[in-house]
Amino acid sequence: MLTRLRMSLYLVVLISSVAVASESTVKQAMQKRYPGVPVESVAKTPLPGIYEVFANGAVFYVDENVNYLIMSGRLIDVGRRVDLTEERLRVLTAVKFDQLPLDLAFRMVKGDGKRKFAYFTDPNCPYCKRLDQELTKVTDVTIYLFLYPILSQDSVEKAKAVWCSKDRVKAYMDWMLNGSTPAAPGSCETPVDKIVAYGRQKSISGTPTLFFADGQRQTGWIAADQLEKLLDGVR
Repeated sequence: MLTRLRMSLYLVVLISSVAVASESTVKQAMQKRYPGVPVESVAKTPLPGIYEVFANGAVFYVDENVNYLIMSGRLIDVGRRVDLTEERLRVLTAVKFDQLPLDLAFRMVKGDGKRKFAYFTDPNCPYCKRLDQELTKVTDVTIYLFLYPILSQDSVEKAKAVWCSKDRVKAYMDWMLNGSTPAAPGSCETPVDKIVAYGRQKSISGTPTLFFADGQRQTGWIAADQLEKLLDGVR
């Protein structure tokens, strides 16, 4: 009996070490074949011999020797009807809320402000404007607004004008909801360049991008009812 127990424990350790070695092998093979690609993590997938690679803010799949690579694809759990790629991306691209550079944002507080999220927005982003319409229906939330002008030079100028306004929230919402151009000249010192640099570092490639209290991100427009669920931690 004792011998069987020892053998079982030995097999568990052996299997675990093989899995770790395989993931390490995949990472080494990736770095050898693509030395310019910073591989952040490698993990096994439910498919035998296929590994998940996370690099440059994207997920793709390879075999153990990196002879084959699957890009721009989604791994779906058919039985559960779950997009495993999306599920993993939410985890892999998460940022702890208290590690966000909140000093570079300005706050919009609605109701008691007990819930919170961070919002990277471009003044000329049509989906951000649609999201701002939805935000008028949401209350009891503190929104940390990061001006992230990545669409055009005009976006940069409007973002700086918003920041230099006496009432940033009003200037921002007047523009996004009503098309009223901020009156401030935008000549004061702003954090816009720092925000853009941070966003690129964190692979924020589009707006709107939201970060919730649990650190996970959501990219793109969402309706108010879905936003309420995300704020309450329902996924």
